[in-house]
Amino acid sequence: MNEGKNHLLAQALIKFTAGFALVAALVLIPAGDIHYWKAWLLMAILFIPMFIAGLILLKKNPALLQKRLDAREKESEQKSVVLLSGLMFAAAFIAAGLNHRFGWLILPGWVSWLGAGLFLAAYALYAEVLRENTYLSRTVEVQENQQVIDTGLYGIVRHPMYMATLVLFLAMPLVLGSLQALAFMLLYPFIIYRRIRNEEEVLRRDLPGYTEYCKRVRYRLIPFVW
Repeated sequence: MNEGKNHLLAQALIKFTAGFALVAALVLIPAGDIHYWKAWLLMAILFIPMFIAGLILLKKNPALLQKRLDAREKESEQKSVVLLSGLMFAAAFIAAGLNHRFGWLILPGWVSWLGAGLFLAAYALYAEVLRENTYLSRTVEVQENQQVIDTGLYGIVRHPMYMATLVLFLAMPLVLGSLQALAFMLLYPFIIYRRIRNEEEVLRRDLPGYTEYCKRVRYRLIPFVW
């Protein structure tokens, strides 16, 4: 493994470890229970596939992994979207932990397993989007030599990655067994609407062929709905 890949691996491991520690703290500290199995289930289905996907990208497409690690937004509208998303996640995880600690309204265990199934299915969809589109950075931008992708999932909706994350994020509170957390996560469709609206402005302006693509593929997020 060359020096560039070693540096990229170190960067990915630092972000991975920090993300795991943050989620664990936000859920388990309010829960006051290290044995909160639903929290460990969520962290397992979230971070194990993430780790595996990171290793695959490091080997097969390190440039895409680097793009996924760079979260510095250039658009001011997107900076507010990132902030709102962070607050939403923090509130949802803390609410789930408090719900477990005080036993306000605990959903049955089968709901957690159902949520885990939905989460993993959405994760598989997310992986397919990464396979189809090597231009997928975490920030809203048009890259050098970028082309419009209009095949596969991109022939059904314009933003299949956000379609996958919609299912992922709404499944998380089900895994945690918390309706309170679900209430916070229901803010996500409104947040993602702001992101998509601004992203499409940038793509229409800077990506040749994107306006014509929008005419061919009508739906942004959910087929036959929007």
